[in-house]
Amino acid sequence: MAKVAWIGLGVMGGPMARHLAQKGGHDVTVYNRTAAKAQAWVAENGGKAAASPAEAARGAEFIFACVGNDDDLRHVTIGPDGAFAAMQAGAVFTDHTTASAGVARELALEASGRGLHFLDAPVSGGQAGAENGVLTVMMGGDTDAFRRAEPLIASYARMARLIGPSGAGQLTKMVNQIAILGVLQGAAEAIHFAERAGLDVEAVMETIGKGAAQSWYLDNRWKTMHAREFDFGFAVDWMKKDIGICLTEAGNNGAQLPLGKMVDGYFAEIQKMGGGRWDASSLIARFQKPDDAAE
Repeated sequence: MAKVAWIGLGVMGGPMARHLAQKGGHDVTVYNRTAAKAQAWVAENGGKAAASPAEAARGAEFIFACVGNDDDLRHVTIGPDGAFAAMQAGAVFTDHTTASAGVARELALEASGRGLHFLDAPVSGGQAGAENGVLTVMMGGDTDAFRRAEPLIASYARMARLIGPSGAGQLTKMVNQIAILGVLQGAAEAIHFAERAGLDVEAVMETIGKGAAQSWYLDNRWKTMHAREFDFGFAVDWMKKDIGICLTEAGNNGAQLPLGKMVDGYFAEIQKMGGGRWDASSLIARFQKPDDAAE
């Protein structure tokens, strides 16, 4: 059993921390910006709630975070009452936030100067993956810190891999999101086309799902996309944030992302429709069904 701190108890962080406490059996202290959420987590899972990231991190061997963006991450690490100031020498900070590669490198350098370890470790698998403990974790940092943290991460992940030095985890998450964009848009257009063609959409999806068109999104979202149900999963606002990170990095490294720019615009349309909290599969909402009253 390790002494662990967890910072950020959102739809991803909450269940990930739960797996550490219940499946892993670790002594978990949690911090959340909304204190009531931390107290509720403790009531359900045990452990302790802390009043600040520093208080949570004090005495912990491993500190994990899953917050919103670069600024949030800086705040909980090097900001007032940040975790870095309270961490013991040799402790490992593992960050599951989807953030920029630049902030990962910045904080890894800061951690090293303090005798600490920092791993950038964004995840894939969405809320369902967090709830079920089957996330994929792509990581950047030094090998020793990775090996120490990996047994704990196994509590909520089916795969964790060290890709390279600091920043490599965040860059790999960008690759992941870029690949998803094409699949999402392709699935939306395919279902829309099948509807317009008057086909039995269920028969079509079950058939093409056994061939080269198979994807996670077709397997898990075609029914809800066809029904225009989007009240679950990975929100449009989050995907839009992630695409922005990808496009900024592409501007730095010279990569060309024409599809990324196009789909970024489509998600902006969904946001204007009031769908910022809809699941990212809501790209199909841009297309009307043949039986829509507006037709």
